[in-house]
Amino acid sequence: MSIVKLEHINFAYQSQPVLKDLNLSIEKQQITCLLGSSGSGKTSILRLIAGLETPHQGKIFILNELASIDGQIIIPPYQRQTGFIFQDLALWPHLNVYQNLAFGLQAQSVQNYEKIIDDTLKLFDLNDKAEKYPHQLSGGQKQLVAIARALVLKPKILLMDEPLTGLDVKLKKQLLTHILHLKDHFDLSIVYVTHDHREAFAIADKIVVLHQGSTEAEGSPEDIKKTSNAYVQYFLEW
Repeated sequence: MSIVKLEHINFAYQSQPVLKDLNLSIEKQQITCLLGSSGSGKTSILRLIAGLETPHQGKIFILNELASIDGQIIIPPYQRQTGFIFQDLALWPHLNVYQNLAFGLQAQSVQNYEKIIDDTLKLFDLNDKAEKYPHQLSGGQKQLVAIARALVLKPKILLMDEPLTGLDVKLKKQLLTHILHLKDHFDLSIVYVTHDHREAFAIADKIVVLHQGSTEAEGSPEDIKKTSNAYVQYFLEW
C-alpha cells in the first residue's frame, strides 16, 4: 500500500531543471532509499514530499490525499504528518536537548508534552543529555537528538537526508540498526537519501537510483545489484 505517490513530477530550481517527469511510490512501513550522486534530485524529492517545495507540474499524494497539483498546495506542510531530518541536522544551537525536542510540541500546543519528551529521551538513551547543548554532544548523539526531535510529533513518514554523513563506519552501523528498530517501533514509512550504496543495501526495502532528475532503476537491493543498467553498475562501483 502506497503512503506517498509522486506522479509525473517536473521541478526546477532557479530555472534549472531538477526532476523530469518523475514517478515514485513510497510503500507503507517500508524504507525506501533514494540513491544517487550529488545533483540527482534526491533532496528535492524529500522537500517536495514535506511541502517545503512545490512541483511545477504533477501530483503528490500523501496518505491517499492529494497534497499538491501543478504548483498548487492542497495540504500544507504542517498537516502532512512528515518528520524531516536535514543533512546538517538543523538543531537549534541556543536550545538544549530537552528544549530542542519541546520546540515543535510547544508550537503545536500539544498537551502534556513533558511526558512525551521524557519517554522519547528514555527510548533514545538521552536522559543524561537533556540539559546539554548541541555543541556539547558527539556526532552520534547529535544524530540521535535530530531523529528524536522528528519523532516526538509522531509522524507517519520520516524523511532523512543523508543523516549519517561524517560518521565513522562503526557508528554508522550502530545508527543504521537503530533506524531499523525505530521503523518497527513507530510503524514508520521512511524515505532515506544517501549517495552511499552500502547504507542503502543495509536497510532498504526498496532502492530508487536517480540520475539527473530521472529514475535509472528501482527495486529491492537484490534487484539493484543484478540490474544490467550501465549507469547503476558504474555508480555501485564507486
